[in-house]
Amino acid sequence: MRFFSRIIFAFLSNLVALFVAANFIAGFQISGTFANILAVAGIFTALNLLLRPLLKLILSPIIILTLGLFTIVINASILYLLDILSQNVTIIEIKSLIYGTLLITAVNLVLHLFRKIL
Repeated sequence: MRFFSRIIFAFLSNLVALFVAANFIAGFQISGTFANILAVAGIFTALNLLLRPLLKLILSPIIILTLGLFTIVINASILYLLDILSQNVTIIEIKSLIYGTLLITAVNLVLHLFRKIL
């Protein structure tokens, strides 16, 4: 049961983070109906749950050498992959990708810290 609650919380926090990024970053857009936005959040959550740990494992020497800063590149690549996989997400330039990555990471960090407090 705890596993499913973690997945549901990850989905909801990714949904909030994508919504915040779409509203505050120029060049980062999510279009479509609410069902399409839920699908985008589901794809993003699946990529984060399945692909991100694998990339972190493979690229762990680089992550260690850069003192963890390479995880930003991993997060940006997952967000770019979301742009490729979903027609409802549009990231116009690299600056929007970087800002979107940083904002989504920050929102997820705050929400996960808030969850641990409660």
